[in-house]
Amino acid sequence: MEIVHRSCPICEASCGLRYEVHRASRRVLSVRGDDDDPRSRGYVCPKATAAGAVFEDPDRLRLPQRRDRRSGSWEDLSWESAYDLVAERVRAVRDAHGKDALALYIGNPIGHDVSGLLAVPIFQEAFGTGRLFSAATMDQMPKNVSSAFLYGDQWAIPIPDVDRTDYLLALGGNPLISQGSLMSAPNAKRRFADLRARGGRLVVVDPRRTETADVADRHVFIRPGGDALWLFALVNVLFAEDRVDPGRLAEFTDGVEEIRRLAEPFTPEAVAPATGIDPDVTRSIAREFSAAARAACYGRIGTCTQEFGTLASWLVDVVNALTGNLDREGGALFPRPATGQGERHVWNGLAPQHGRWRSVARDFPEFEGQLPVACFAEELEAEAAGDARARALVTICGNPVLSSPNGARLGRALDQLDFMVSIDIYRNETTRHADVILPTTSHLERENYDFLFQGTAVRNFARWSPQIFEPEAGLPDLGRVLLEVAGRANGTTADTLDELLFSGMLATFVGKPGTPAADVTVEQARERLGDERGWQRLLDLMLRTGPYGDGFDDAAEGLSLAKLAGGSHAVDLGPLESRLPGLLRNETGRLDLAPAYVTADVARLRGALVRRREDGALVMVGRRQLRNMNSWLHNLRPLAKGRDRCTLLVSPKDADRLGLADGASARVRSRVGEVVARVAVSDEMMPGVVSLPHGFGHTDPGVGLSVASSLQPGANSNQLCDEEALDPPSGTSVANGIPVEVAPL
Repeated sequence: MEIVHRSCPICEASCGLRYEVHRASRRVLSVRGDDDDPRSRGYVCPKATAAGAVFEDPDRLRLPQRRDRRSGSWEDLSWESAYDLVAERVRAVRDAHGKDALALYIGNPIGHDVSGLLAVPIFQEAFGTGRLFSAATMDQMPKNVSSAFLYGDQWAIPIPDVDRTDYLLALGGNPLISQGSLMSAPNAKRRFADLRARGGRLVVVDPRRTETADVADRHVFIRPGGDALWLFALVNVLFAEDRVDPGRLAEFTDGVEEIRRLAEPFTPEAVAPATGIDPDVTRSIAREFSAAARAACYGRIGTCTQEFGTLASWLVDVVNALTGNLDREGGALFPRPATGQGERHVWNGLAPQHGRWRSVARDFPEFEGQLPVACFAEELEAEAAGDARARALVTICGNPVLSSPNGARLGRALDQLDFMVSIDIYRNETTRHADVILPTTSHLERENYDFLFQGTAVRNFARWSPQIFEPEAGLPDLGRVLLEVAGRANGTTADTLDELLFSGMLATFVGKPGTPAADVTVEQARERLGDERGWQRLLDLMLRTGPYGDGFDDAAEGLSLAKLAGGSHAVDLGPLESRLPGLLRNETGRLDLAPAYVTADVARLRGALVRRREDGALVMVGRRQLRNMNSWLHNLRPLAKGRDRCTLLVSPKDADRLGLADGASARVRSRVGEVVARVAVSDEMMPGVVSLPHGFGHTDPGVGLSVASSLQPGANSNQLCDEEALDPPSGTSVANGIPVEVAPL
């Protein structure tokens, strides 16, 4: 028996875990919270068992597999045969039809794998296709867009300083379940209890009385899609009552008067019919927020995946800025990752990139290299994109047939492809369409570093997680698979691409003024990092040159990979601190609070003020659940067992009106699809709004998910998500606020 400390690799919170394992028998004996972890301090949720359950799952793939298109049967392949087949088929499509005949899709599990995160940029560059899709446009892309135009960096996201604030205003998020998505805060319940114990207030605005709303001082129902309208009403009150006070931000901030002008039509009375919020409630919250000594406005997926997601995401930051709560203690601050990717010296001098190319079928512009996933299916279809369609596809750690709009259409489109390869550990609803599946190591078979979610944490930290078990049958890490596929398809090797990536990163991070490695040459850094290729060398480079790094001096106090790997727990790097204006990536060094790209959409928002809502009309929203993470965890028996969780929440008023009975089944129909779900009548729902969780729908007989198919198949809410309904500035699909009809089955 041995004790190993790692982080949980399932959600943004990245809690510290204590694994009790028996290496010889390759068994996980127990998983507990790590009492000595400085971030989570022993907190644990049911998802903590997921890494061990995935490792032990008999349905997980251990060898490459090839599908026979005629019979539908699958056979194992050797790694060399699989790589050669993929390279040959991808090259053939590209040579015959051009680089854009290849499409790429990236799912969000890659966010928990540092090897994949470091390799995927050169993977994308190696293929050069304009058809890149990801889960981002079903999630946080509006926040990326607003941050890109406000701060010059799409990942410069202000995070509520929840441990020091006096007033937290939360819209469209449920931190008690998510542990603070885009506000990574393990044990959010304790943090909120501490907030209230010091005399602070928690106010939740949401169309559902969520678990977070249950512990809040105040909960306000809002009609889905109304967040931007309501936030503009708060801004209107701030100006009307002379409550605007940016504080030190005024020295380097432009656009305040433009925001005053834009906010004029959005009075509390004007937005009330569309939001369902009484004007007096709006004014009282605006007054409380502006009067608080330290306040933070926070919006999450409910404010992103809606009709006006970019405006809502932008206005969250505007409210913080106008009240002086942006970039100050107790307000919303910018984390400082130990790996240095958030430092100004890595800026390439370019403004946010958008509109450089467009989708073929719908003529939709890219943003930072990505097209909306709502355009995914049509870009593969001969009837929509014609001869210019994509003919080959690589999916990476994703299941877009379940997680993208109108997944049934996407499933049909996948069968039109000439070739498809999926890099994934399961044969799921998407990968079952692939010609080849390339599996990778599971969480416990690889080392890891909490790379992406350093940038969303409520307190700066660095954490290394050791490997527990040797990979089975020579399974490679995700990063290695990406380099092998990209290298062989382009007539070179994985090692060559690794060297290109390493050389580029040396030039980016070494010898930069104001960093620990300011006086180090590229040659010296290369020598000290050694010759062993792999993502560990890349990570060590970033850590040693980052804001807390040792500058390649082993005797110095700063961080290196060896020093992190020598410890058992996360390293606490202190509370978030003010970073403006130094963080800004622009030529002026000033903050433009009213960027033209974003404010151009305000005219569309004004149209929502006069839109009439039909009596009895219903809209659907999603919801987070503690035992789920999108579609990932449904094949794990410890998490899938128990009562049916894929239920349609309906308010008592709507249930009576529609003749729906608690526990009975209902048919839910949208413009694009129809599903059947069991009804749960609950007063936690706002009348006029129903809720169905995301990620279910495991009813396809072609998948290899025995537990998900039998215990919690559920209904796929994204079959109701209309691919035509988007937030135009970001291309994000409207998954919250879908017009639906509900009737008893």
